[in-house]
Amino acid sequence: MGNVSTSPNRVECDLLVIGAGAGGMSTAITARKHGLSVVVAEKADVFGGTAAFSGGVLWIPDNHVARNKGVTDSREAALEYLKNETGPFFDEAAVNAFLDTGPEMVEWFERETSVKFVPTLYPDYHPTVGGGVDVGRSILAAPFDIRELGEDMRRLRPPLKTITFIGMMFNSSNADLKHFFNVTKSVASAVYVTKRLAAHMKELLLYRRGIHVTSGNALAARLAKSALDLEIPIWTSSLAKELLVSNGAITGALIERNGQTVRVESRCGVVLACGGFSHDVQRIGKAYPHVRRGGEHVSPVPESNTGDGGRMAEKAGGTVDIRFKDAAAWMPVSRVPLKGGRYGVFPHLLDRYKPGVIGVLRNGRRFTNESSSYHDVGAAMITACEGEHETAMWLICDHATIARYGLGYAKPGPLPLGPLVRNGYLTKANTLSELALKAGIDAAALEATVREYNEGAVHGEDRQFGRGTTSFNRYLADPEHKPNPCVAPVETGPYYALKIYMGDLGTFDGIRTSVVGEVLNANSKPIAGLYAVGNDRASIMGGNYPGAGITLGPIMTFGFITGRHIAQAGNAANTVANPVVREKEVVNGRR
Repeated sequence: MGNVSTSPNRVECDLLVIGAGAGGMSTAITARKHGLSVVVAEKADVFGGTAAFSGGVLWIPDNHVARNKGVTDSREAALEYLKNETGPFFDEAAVNAFLDTGPEMVEWFERETSVKFVPTLYPDYHPTVGGGVDVGRSILAAPFDIRELGEDMRRLRPPLKTITFIGMMFNSSNADLKHFFNVTKSVASAVYVTKRLAAHMKELLLYRRGIHVTSGNALAARLAKSALDLEIPIWTSSLAKELLVSNGAITGALIERNGQTVRVESRCGVVLACGGFSHDVQRIGKAYPHVRRGGEHVSPVPESNTGDGGRMAEKAGGTVDIRFKDAAAWMPVSRVPLKGGRYGVFPHLLDRYKPGVIGVLRNGRRFTNESSSYHDVGAAMITACEGEHETAMWLICDHATIARYGLGYAKPGPLPLGPLVRNGYLTKANTLSELALKAGIDAAALEATVREYNEGAVHGEDRQFGRGTTSFNRYLADPEHKPNPCVAPVETGPYYALKIYMGDLGTFDGIRTSVVGEVLNANSKPIAGLYAVGNDRASIMGGNYPGAGITLGPIMTFGFITGRHIAQAGNAANTVANPVVREKEVVNGRR
């Protein structure tokens, strides 16, 4: 074991991983470090998967990164929190495996690979729920210079274009963003922004893209660097066409690559890491309630996430469960008009928390706390629009608010808003009634809503939904705005409206597996040689979203668990078959 052998249209290895996102790469790295030869086949022409578009945050209770900064946590509190958050879908065995192994996984990757993390100040999304905390469980991939990837940096999936500024990524911290929000109000911020822009323009001239990456792009790059350092082939533009079966076990796959079909035979089986089914039209038509009733879904995740893993698992006898009330991590998004009639997708991660921004339905009424998490706002939006064909809301603000904070793809002043009004992204009007008429909102109700909201907002109060009452509400708001960083009145025109659709950050429902990732058949028995990780595997969160990083945290933890399990099983089988000590023993993953 431990060697990849190749011949024309035929490759032999110990393990084939289908998908080069965080789940696939973490599994591949772990298996390789434990002695297996691994090939990674990625459908897209870039590697990084959904992780490359993400915030790069992992939710890992009681992790050493936070502990080293003096943050205290306990396994018992985290277990209580997950019991409360997952409710009837609490999976005791899987949750215990996650809590036991998550901190170990973080330490292992930092010790053994190029993956590094930094602490964040993120609260849990529901910090007042039993077991919730105000800080410490979310950690972030450290920034990375992608020149370390050499020529392969061209194969790293770029960040989501709509959330960059001319391709420049922002650090996932309030401190970094604060300078951009205050560029016209502070000399220090102006100097900071000028230096950042100058450095980025130099990168564009030299490399045609930003090279100092942050967030999920940094995580994807660090995982890829670790895999490539271990001489794991990462095939891009390589589509898995069919699983190979021998004596009832999965033994490889046919991969369409460079215009040819390559037969990959993998002694220890195949890992499905295809990114879930966010763009599988047929599956989301059954799984997403707003799509079932004829509504639109606009996902910002990679278009290659079309449910390939689920279909391959089903063909092999596995099951893709659709059981959670919320089958995906909901994300309110807006559609950004682009040239040629195309549009980009903007995920609304920051603006909803800012004072002076409210969200209303077509009936002109608010329906939720706008400073709740994206998933909670999305779930509330789906529920509030029951009985309607369209699931949508509008963010409303006045000119002073949009000039200070921006709104969606619209940047704060001094950048102009006119082009985004003219192309229809923003709706602008001098009065609320005129704004409602242009946007297709009930005018009388919108005027009443703003009037009622302002009565409390002038005192920093949200009398209807309690915005700003939790640490998470306040975390992404404006700490300089007093007395409530989340609440300010909508006062003086002109006014702006931005239409928001339902999107997702990845699927929660997925392939039914054992704790170690074995794909299970209808009788809950493992299918020999077939495993699933990442968003292909059903989430342990039960369709809820407890905190920043609850996708990537479990994804990398179970990638670690699955990779180690496959390697241990494979090495044990090889020892039985070959009791003589192997000549080509792998030491620390290198020969």
